[in-house]
Amino acid sequence: MFSLKILITEDDTVSALLLKKALEKNHHQIIGMADSGEMALEILKDNRADIVMMDINLSGKLDGIKTTEIINEKYNIPVVYLTASSDSETLQKVAVTNPSAYVIKPFNIRELNMVIELAIFKDKKEKELQNLNNELEEKVKDRTADLNEANKELQKALEKERELSELKSRIVQNVSHGFKTPLTSILSSAQLLKLYAEKDHPFKVKIVKHASKIENSVRNLNSLLTSVLFFGKADADKMNYKPVRIYTSAFLNEVVDMVKAGVENDVKIITNFEKLPKMITSDMDLLYQILENLLSNAVKYSKDGGTVTFKVNHEDDLLKLYIKDEGIGISDAEQSQLYDRFFRAKNVGLREGSGLGLSIVKKCIEVIGGKISFTSKINKGTEFKIEIPAKK
Repeated sequence: MFSLKILITEDDTVSALLLKKALEKNHHQIIGMADSGEMALEILKDNRADIVMMDINLSGKLDGIKTTEIINEKYNIPVVYLTASSDSETLQKVAVTNPSAYVIKPFNIRELNMVIELAIFKDKKEKELQNLNNELEEKVKDRTADLNEANKELQKALEKERELSELKSRIVQNVSHGFKTPLTSILSSAQLLKLYAEKDHPFKVKIVKHASKIENSVRNLNSLLTSVLFFGKADADKMNYKPVRIYTSAFLNEVVDMVKAGVENDVKIITNFEKLPKMITSDMDLLYQILENLLSNAVKYSKDGGTVTFKVNHEDDLLKLYIKDEGIGISDAEQSQLYDRFFRAKNVGLREGSGLGLSIVKKCIEVIGGKISFTSKINKGTEFKIEIPAKK
């Protein structure tokens, strides 16, 4: 066994001498013998010890337990208790100070050596564990500092993204509004050309034809700009639900008339309005966007001379709308993408469109607090079902 520097703290002189002799026989160095806690602490001030053999009952004001507490705090040296008592009360007091080991008196040499070895081994492992804990705490501190720094960078990036998003929204709105003024002038001019052509102009037919093309193109471009402006507001979180009192039948018929005015494929819109109150409360602008887009799509993707059915009723403060066409339908594989921005199904052919209409519908229904669902079969048509909160 390796040699240790040992301090003996024992108030019984005979026991102390016997212990000293036993330890020296095993080549340990005794740095001092103290009969009180006070003396043991004085010796430790000027001498380094590898281990302290501590009697529980000492002369002086400090007993072995209190002296061990001080040694643990100031010197962090392993302590082996020497006690003649093995009752549970004594052992509980000893356990509070986390001793390295204890020996019941009278002891034998073999038992003493084994206890000292265990005490040194336990102390070594505890110190290794403490060092590992300290290293771990340092790593945690470093990692926490790294995470805090990364979080600051992320916050900066998010702030920059927010600023860019606001800039994008302002650009979209400014550019879109800038287009609307000349488009209005072009539309007015096209309508005037058609009016002048009615006065037996020699190129009357050509003027009307080209003026109609200009008018339709301007309407399509104006509709696209309206959609872009809509998503500019949506992305900037500036869309709010603004309920107003609406004359139900008059509003629904106005939407249908607007859609009918743009029909180019001789599609008929059949309406069926049941159990409608005179007035409802909802957001008129959002409701118009929903119905105009769905009805326009139903007409656009219907076959020439086809039929679109528009059914509306009111139950339990819900406006229930059904829009059914007999058009080209949507394939099963593409139905999950139907509300994605700019998505257009593969079977739309040469029909014009931006792919924004149903995205607008979905966003409006989310803001208004409603529900939407659909069923569709290729070449058999599509039916949308919408429920919108609308109190009488």
